[in-house]
Amino acid sequence: MAGFHHRNNRGQRRPQEAQHKINKLIRARSVRVVGDNVEPGVYSISEALKLAEDQELDLVEISPKADPPVCKIIDYKKFLYQQKKKQKEMKAKAVKVVVKEIRFGPNTDEHDYNFKLKHAEKFLNEGAKVKAYVFFKGRSILFKDKGEILLLKFAQDLEELGKVEQMPRLEGKRMTMFITPKKK
Repeated sequence: MAGFHHRNNRGQRRPQEAQHKINKLIRARSVRVVGDNVEPGVYSISEALKLAEDQELDLVEISPKADPPVCKIIDYKKFLYQQKKKQKEMKAKAVKVVVKEIRFGPNTDEHDYNFKLKHAEKFLNEGAKVKAYVFFKGRSILFKDKGEILLLKFAQDLEELGKVEQMPRLEGKRMTMFITPKKK
């Protein structure tokens, strides 16, 4: 994490604390040592540091809250690299949900409706969620049942590709419904 600096109260820069205590920064009197080529067990901090030094590796505190703290004898830079790599992999595996919006008016005609239906089919096939809503301008709120019928018809036409996650619900001047893609 070199490169990140905080300013102390005199405006001078000081390096940011490392995310793990390593070598002489470990303050415990004794530690539980693990790692390759090491007899696991509880050692005094001086013995543990000597073990790490003999292998030209670092003593890294990996579980500071344990009693005694758990330290691993490893190459610290390699350890940080592997942690970063793990985080990257987890981030890549996280599912990114895309929500596509489709807007209707309460009096959407057939041609417009079919055009928007085709878009919704495409979005669901791509694995995106569809947020369909009817926007009521001015006094058109009087047609809220028309809007609900429109959204329910929309959901019915998309039945093969997606399932309704949230039934039509009126929020202010919008009636909203969510449709999620069906798992293939």
